[in-house]
Amino acid sequence: MLSRIAHELFWLGRNVSRAELTARMIDGVFQADLQGRPDDPAGVTLSWDAVLAIMGSTATGKRKKNAVRPSRAETVALLSTDATNANSVVASLERAREGAHTVRDVISAEMWEAINAVHLGLADASVGVTGYGGPYSFVSYVKSRTALFWGVASRTMLRDDAYAFLDAGGRFESADMVLRMLRVALPAPGERAASSPRDGQALALLGAVGGLQAFRRAGAATPTATAVANFLLYTRTYPDSVAASIDAVRAALELADANPRASEPVLRLSRVLADLDFRGRVGRNDDGGLLEVCEIVGRELSLADGDITERYFGGVMSPTHVS
Repeated sequence: MLSRIAHELFWLGRNVSRAELTARMIDGVFQADLQGRPDDPAGVTLSWDAVLAIMGSTATGKRKKNAVRPSRAETVALLSTDATNANSVVASLERAREGAHTVRDVISAEMWEAINAVHLGLADASVGVTGYGGPYSFVSYVKSRTALFWGVASRTMLRDDAYAFLDAGGRFESADMVLRMLRVALPAPGERAASSPRDGQALALLGAVGGLQAFRRAGAATPTATAVANFLLYTRTYPDSVAASIDAVRAALELADANPRASEPVLRLSRVLADLDFRGRVGRNDDGGLLEVCEIVGRELSLADGDITERYFGGVMSPTHVS
């Protein structure tokens, strides 16, 4: 496969996943507002400030350091429909549509229709943040449409190099976004108050990645910050956990690579997975230990991103690469 096509497919997957997970984060913080109280001894911090930190965005360039915190409306607008913010849902989906247009002869017609319909649908006021449904209508629309795209892709594409790079991009973004959430949401060592038996913020973090029902079915653990972070880091049976996503990226690259045993991205991801498996069994899995794991894996993923670019895309970074 041409490196240019592989590059477009990889970033098509990343941009669709970024849009979906950003919409889920917006939804999750709304749930945190509803479930949490100012006096809750929550072990997770999932707020509008936290979402901005996760996405590397700022509410406004005119805001002063001693000004009030960004409002809900400002943050939702910035991360949902602000096309000038490269991290917004609309900007991510616009890049995805441009990438899909470039590879229309590689992806299926149904996939193109699905991503193009999102672009057209977001122009409809009924699904905008100011429409009749407000932000809930917007995030529900984005979640359903991105799920449709991935569902159509899984049923209409050959399991060849094209699908491998598309899937690798989507799963790589999932791992990166979940790590960002954990690194921002988990308290630093020594900062944690006594955890509540029912941590509304931790539940909201699960909701932000769509894992609430999966967590409940996985066992009877109380949804504290530590239990949720362990679940989102190590649980291979949950597809959007960090370990499961990295494993999926490795498998996709092994399929696409003619010599995976000599592939630095494959080897690096294999080492990360081995380290995650070891830490999940015998590591220090309190809040401080989990934050350390998140930092280590985050650095390794950043290096793997560069490895993938060098090996498969001719060293050319995406012009819309957002860190």
